[in-house]
Formats: sequence, structure tokens, C-alpha cells
Amino acid sequence: MISRRGVGTSGRHISLLTNHFKVSVNVPDAVFYQYSVSITSEDNKAVESKGIGRKLIDRLYQTYSSEFSGKRFAYDGEKSLYTVGPLPQNKSEFTVLLEESFSKHESGSPDGGESPSTAIKRSKRSYQSKTYKVEISYAAKIPLKSIALALKGIEIDNSTQDALRVLDIILRQHAANRGCLLVRQSFFHDDSRNFNDVGGGVTGVKGFHSSFRTTQGGLSLNMDVSTTMILTPGPVIDFLIANQNVREPRNVDWMKAKRMLKNLRVKTKHNNMEFKIIGLSEKPCNQQYFPMKLKNRDGAGVEAQIVEITVYEYFSKHCGIKLGYSAYLPCLDVGKPKRPNYLPLELCSLISLQRYKKALSSMQRASLVEKSRQKPQERIKTVTEAVRSYCYDEDPVLSSCGISIEKQLTHVDGRILEPPKLKVGNNEDCIPRNGRWNFNNKTLLNPTSISKWAIVNFSARCDISHISRELINCGRRKGINIERPHTLIEEDQQSRRGSPLARVERMFELIREKLPGPPEFILCVLAERKNSDIYGPWKKRSLSDFGIVTQCMSPTKINDQYLTNVLLKINSKLGGINSLLAIEHSPHIPLIMDTPTMILGMDVSHGSPGRSDMPSVAAVVGSRCWPLISRYRASVRTQSPKVEMIDALYKPLANGNDDGIIRELLVDFFQTSKGHKPKQIIVFRDGVSESQFNQVLNIELEQIIKAYQHLGEVDIPKFTVIVAQKNHHTKLFQAGGGTENVPPGTVVDTKIVHPRNYDFYMCAHAGMIGTSRPAHYHVLLDEIGFSPDDLLNLVHSLSYVYQRSTTATSIVAPICYAHLAAAQMGQFMKFEDFSETSSGQRSMTSVGSIPVPELPRLHENVEGSMFFC
Repeated sequence: MISRRGVGTSGRHISLLTNHFKVSVNVPDAVFYQYSVSITSEDNKAVESKGIGRKLIDRLYQTYSSEFSGKRFAYDGEKSLYTVGPLPQNKSEFTVLLEESFSKHESGSPDGGESPSTAIKRSKRSYQSKTYKVEISYAAKIPLKSIALALKGIEIDNSTQDALRVLDIILRQHAANRGCLLVRQSFFHDDSRNFNDVGGGVTGVKGFHSSFRTTQGGLSLNMDVSTTMILTPGPVIDFLIANQNVREPRNVDWMKAKRMLKNLRVKTKHNNMEFKIIGLSEKPCNQQYFPMKLKNRDGAGVEAQIVEITVYEYFSKHCGIKLGYSAYLPCLDVGKPKRPNYLPLELCSLISLQRYKKALSSMQRASLVEKSRQKPQERIKTVTEAVRSYCYDEDPVLSSCGISIEKQLTHVDGRILEPPKLKVGNNEDCIPRNGRWNFNNKTLLNPTSISKWAIVNFSARCDISHISRELINCGRRKGINIERPHTLIEEDQQSRRGSPLARVERMFELIREKLPGPPEFILCVLAERKNSDIYGPWKKRSLSDFGIVTQCMSPTKINDQYLTNVLLKINSKLGGINSLLAIEHSPHIPLIMDTPTMILGMDVSHGSPGRSDMPSVAAVVGSRCWPLISRYRASVRTQSPKVEMIDALYKPLANGNDDGIIRELLVDFFQTSKGHKPKQIIVFRDGVSESQFNQVLNIELEQIIKAYQHLGEVDIPKFTVIVAQKNHHTKLFQAGGGTENVPPGTVVDTKIVHPRNYDFYMCAHAGMIGTSRPAHYHVLLDEIGFSPDDLLNLVHSLSYVYQRSTTATSIVAPICYAHLAAAQMGQFMKFEDFSETSSGQRSMTSVGSIPVPELPRLHENVEGSMFFC
């Protein structure tokens, strides 16, 4: 990766604060010693549980502190332990006793434990010690001075990242000792004041992200507010009712409940003990029998009597607990597969801080955003108070290497870039203000016309004839000539009860019946605003099978602004242009106008959490019609689930042809740019972490070059490769107590950036709610040779060319388009049955042993459309 060539100077100065806290290292020569940790139980099985691991290491230190010469250490919860300075021995083996609570019961069956719960017999708590063997062996040295060298721009191997990782582990251990839930580099307290119910039995819990970073201004601690999802703690039945959105316990679907509850942990209210759920009883509590040993009162020589008793009877007669509604509901099974232990539902509550890892519904996401957002000043106060209250300076491991952390945010100088001037209809100038512009009393730059079109309504409660009239009138004001629709089609009552696929098929039957031929455009009205089941099947049939451009809408309020936004999308899909950058009309865009230049945006969309069978979708968009930089076309492929590197950029076939993404986009560039071939290619890559930067250069860039060479070209284009990140935790605030977000166009390329590498932060958009998150751009390669100001202005300008809106985007438009294409083409697969692929009904590719279903290709009528989503 290239090093920084300088900093920009254009723009107005602005004084900023950032959520980086300066870190001082007073013992720079300190060395961390890494030791491998191996934990085995009495039966020689490896212990994988992080919870038990941390308890064992804590007990180990208490028991054998003299063996460690009083040295404190940091443990990662898995297989590594770190100390400042070496331990007396390079390899040691310890025996550790760990007490685990269980219930002492006086009765049981011949097989040793079939009471309804191991925790209910007399409710007498006892403790049993288990023996573990802990082996600690020397692994490596990690000098802290590697951080000091990195701050000077000198990095040796991965030693800097190793040292930063140790410091992060110390913070994680600090949080674990406070009983926090740990999620990567974030931690969450069990404090109901930080809980926000988002519906469906799911709660958003607010916590903190913390990580050490090397910057131009020195070592810093990046501290930010973070949110994760947990299951709402409390009575199990309350959770099930909320999760399934039912009114009463009798309406609960117990098959769904069984899947949902498996492996969750509960606490019983009659004896305050914790258990893990493995399933549900087959019968209700008052019908579920189990064999119980009666206590022998006639002497030791008489065999104990075994009787069958229901769980309900046991609790009422032997425990004095009168059960209510749960008598008629299944019990929780908290035993083992062959030794069930049953607990009535009403005695059990879900314990707190159990992560919810499934995808949120649109309603849950909206609720989470609404409840978790914070204004800039509120966020400043929250993170500052957190750094002060956690007292990191007092941590024994940090203090042993002389690390101290300042308690106030870091001041940094920023600049505000001027917004680019736009051109709209009649060659009129349009100057954005606060990152926004509009088409009030303006027309689109290159409006299309629509003559043969139709409107279809999938049971939305609205007047589509009114929508038709208003759309035509709004289009006329924006310069789009829209004829009256050929037909308006309402879904019939009978079709509404069918599956999404059947409903779409029936609608296309009606279209064929009522239209003399294929329309050039269809406006589709849906009942649901987001996540409609109709959307995927409709898009697949219209775009892949019939080649008809469509626009979906779910109107709640019809006004000029809403219809204008719809028309912006329609116009761009039909080949029109809404606006261009004024510099695209000028004789020179720095380094781009003189030399044919192609701009690529690349992104990969992964399936929902928990869907390991859902292929990932890779999308690349390429600019067309050079010297314009506002027009793009997308190409999309599937690949193995959860794989981030795009593997279909270059895809040679057995017949010698290339079926890859890049060839498709290169050919389109050539055809739309008057026969010019790109001599320069600017790549914007989204979604990769810093550890994957080298893969972008060594794998993806290499594929792009091979695809170019496959077309018979000898001279390789010059490349500029930029990674854009939004998934980071650096925030920018106005200094001096400003209550608003930083202005659009704010850029920072000093102090909090990397000491050596070429990166910068840019907040191109106007943050209207919450706290703005700037985009973090990393320039990995720049063979084209942009000056810092030219590159910053290009990136800023590319945030104003997104044709689907009238606001600057938070990240460059090519990446927005790639993200949109990957996410929405992925909708094609949501209704597919992957099990059918084995019978040869659908095209497949194979990566290793994993078959990957291919996306259907777009119909030739729409494959050249700029945006097909």
C-alpha cells in the first residue's frame, strides 16, 4: 500500500472534536509475553467455553499467584494469555478445582436423576468441585516499542497489530471482570437503563466499542457508543407471546417456541438457579409424568418405591408451589437428552444479555434506529463519562507498562469542501445547499418520455387512477412526457390468497390479456412499504423473463416531493439523466477528461444472519459514456456464502471465453464511449476490513488486469484503488459546543489518520438525525497520480451523482449503486428453493464442495439499463 503523498489544502477551516482519547506510554520498552493456554477436564476433553475459561484462569491466579511472581495478566478467553515480562517458567501445568453449584436431592430414579428438575428436590443447594488441568506454555514476545515505531511510519511484520491486539484484549478482560457481554471489541452492561425494546421479544442494548489505534497524533483510544441485540429478559411466557405476536399463551406455536428457546438460559424463581433449555416436554405440565423414587423410611434393606407422578403434582404436593396457567402448557426441559428435567414455564425467566443473532424485521430496525440514535452533544457526553468511569489507568496490566489515557476528546482540524455545481434541465445551474438540492421549478437534464405503460396494484389500499393522474402532472412539470397508461390492473380477490409466486404469475397473465404487446414500463403498487413478499418474484419475472422496466412503490402520502423521487428513479431506469456535475460539461476534469477513465464500484451482499445456505451476491458497477462520470451499469454474480473477496471478476471458460464481470463492463464502456478503451481505472471497493487490503490488491486487482488482457490488450491501464469503509467507530463533532452535525463536505486528513498509509475521513452528506458517521477512505494504490486536493474533490463530487435522490450520499455513488445492485438482485433468491437445484432445474456453479446457484441473467431489453432495481 502506498504511503501518504501530502495533505489537502482546499476548503474552509473548521475546528472539530473526535472520539479519540490520547494515550501515553511511559514504559515504551515494555514487552508482552504471550503464552498458549490449554484447558482439559477430568475426562481429558478440551474445554471450549469462554465463560468456564475465564473462571478457571481467575481461580488459577488466586490459587497459584506465587507461581506467577505476582504478575497480572490478560486472557483472551480462548487460548492465549499475556503478561508484562516473562513468567518464571516457560511451561507450567496446574490443577485447578472449580466449584459448580447444583441441587442436593434426596430422591431419584434407578437411573439416577429423573426428577422434574435437578434443582427442586428440597431446594438444597450444594457445591461440587470439578478438576481441570491448565497448561501454560511460552509462545512469543510482543514488544510494545513496535507501536512507537509504527507512529514514526515504520511497521515490522505484524508486530504492531499484535501489540494493539494485546491492548484491546486487556480492555476486554476489564469489561469481562465487570460482568459485561462481549461482542468483538464492544461490551455491554446488564443495566436496564441501556435497554430499548424493539418488539418481537428483542431488546437493543447500548454499550461501548473500544479499540487502540495508531494515528499521526500518537496512540489513541477510539471509544464509541455501540448497540447489539439481546433477547428480552424476563418471564419465558412473556417472551414467547411477544416473539410470536400473539395475545395469550394458548395461541403460542410450540414448534416455533421449541426452536426459539433451544440453548437459551433461564433462572428459576423458586430457587434462583440457572439452567440451559434443551427442549420442551411432549405433554402439558399436568399430563407429563416422570418416575420418582419415594424416600425409604423402612430401613436401608428395603428397596425404594418408584411412582409415576406429573410435574404439576410434584410441584403442588412436594414443593408447595401452586401453578397457574403453566399447568396446561409444555414444560421446559433443562436436563440432558436421555435424562430430561422439567420445569414449569411460569417458574422460569430468561436471564439477561443473551444475544439475538437473527435478522431484524423492518419494523424492529426502524424501532432500533429511532430509540438508539443520539445527537452529537449527547454522544460526546456518553463516551466521555464512560472513559472517566472505567478508570482504565488503574488496570494492573495497563499500569505495569505505563499506559495512561486522557479523559477528553481529541481536537482536530478539518476543512469544508465547496459543493460541486450541478446542471439540470435547460442547462440551468443548480447549487446544492447543506448537501441538498431540489427540482422545484426545474426540469430534469435529459428527461425521457413514456407512451406505452401500465399500472398494476397488488392489493394496496389506494386509488391508482389518482396516482396515475398525479404522476403524469408531476412528470410534465419535470419535463417528462407521460401518456395516459394503457391499462390499470387491480389484483382480484381470489389471487390475494395465493403464494407470492402465484400472485405474480396471475398478474402477468392479466397484463398479457389486457395489453396488445409488452409495455415499455410498468408501475407496480405494493401493499407493504418494505420487505414485501411480492417484490422478489415480481422483479425476477419482469427483469429476467420479460425484459420490462418496472418501478415499485407503496405510497402512504401522495405529494410532489414523493412523486418527484419516484420519477427520478423511473427516468434513470429508462435511460434519462436527472442531473450532471457542471464539471462534466467543462473542458477539463483533472486527469480524467484527457485520458479515457473508467470508474468501478464494488460490493458484496451477504445473506441474513443465520442463513449459511444463502449465497453471497457480488456486484460491480462501471462508468459508461466517458467523459461522463455520472452514468453507470451494473453486473452481478453469486458466490459462496459469507465470502467477501469477489471471485467472478475474471472467469475463463473451457471454450476460451471470459464470462466474468469485468469483461462485461469493459465492453459496455467501449460501446458507450465512442470506441475508447479505458487507459485509467479507478476502483472503489466497499465492505473489506484492513486485514483484507492486501487481498484486494493481490487477488481482485489481479483479476481485473487478467480480464483486460483477455480482450487482447497489451498495455495495462493505470489504476487507483480506494477502499471505503462505513463500518468504523470514528465520529466527528463541531468544537465549541455546536449542537448540529458537522457540515456536508467536512474532510479530515491529519492527526487521527494513519501515521504512514494514505487515508482520510469525509462526511459528504448532511446528517439530519443522530450523529453523522464519516466515510473512511483508504487509498491503496494511485498509479494515476492524483494530488491530494484533486482526489478529495473527485471523491466529494462522486457523492453528488447518485441519480435516485436529491441529496449528497454518505459514500461515493459507484459504491451506493453496487450495494443497491447486490442487495436487490439478492431479492431474486429469497423465494428460490435451493433444494430444487440438485435436480438440474437451475444453473449452478461450484466452489470447492459448495454448490452456488447462479443468478438469472437480465433480459436483453433491460440489461443495458443503468439501474435495474
